Amino acid sequence: MEKALSLAVQTRDLKESVRTLRSGGTVPAVIYGNKTANTAVKCSDKDFIAVFLKAGENTLVEVDLDGKKIPCLIHAVSFDPVSSKCDHIDFYAVDMTKKVTTHVPVIVKGESPAVKAQGGVLVTVHSQLEVTCLPKDLPQNFTVDISTLENFRDSILVGMLKVPTGVVIKTSPDTVIVTVQEPRKEEVIAPVAGAAVPGAEGVPAEGAAAPGAEGAAAAPAAGTPATAAKPGEKAPAAGKEKGKK
Repeated sequence: MEKALSLAVQTRDLKESVRTLRSGGTVPAVIYGNKTANTAVKCSDKDFIAVFLKAGENTLVEVDLDGKKIPCLIHAVSFDPVSSKCDHIDFYAVDMTKKVTTHVPVIVKGESPAVKAQGGVLVTVHSQLEVTCLPKDLPQNFTVDISTLENFRDSILVGMLKVPTGVVIKTSPDTVIVTVQEPRKEEVIAPVAGAAVPGAEGVPAEGAAAPGAEGAAAAPAAGTPATAAKPGEKAPAAGKEKGKK
């Protein structure tokens, strides 16, 4: 297990304005858990971020409260949605003699031949796994080497991981962590048998007039004179010749 990181905190007076604390680079926090009454504390925002980036939520941190070192897990962190600065921290004091259950991240390393040479798609099914162990045995992460994935549908399962002594992964050994899928192919829709295909011989394209249809609406009916009326005269009625009653 990695050596525990250390973070100095100070007791916080609940009468202190949290807005003033935050504007001055200090983060309000609370410690609770094993044989520890809820204790309001505060710490440097800069120092906390440096520790949090290394520890995450599954690595022990020695919280130094006025000279008293308390082994804790960073249980929850809230951030301001606008400034992205840390707003509040929950430290969970652990009993080093009792097992804890938490999530450990999965780190992917290497390069898959099925992805590089065959254009496969690497799919990460689980980015973290739930474990149970004593606080001192908590692994910082699980590493999976994808260089063994040579063909489509090759996978790395939970049961293939090297698990430190004393650590139990609660997820089933048959659970897939990462796998390689075949690249998707564009779907080609075949024309329906017997259906007219626009642009084919004898079939007008969309928006085009049918052959021989141009001007058909203006053509006179069979037996109807095509003589146009002169200015000032009425057009002859259909079926009657000009000048006959």
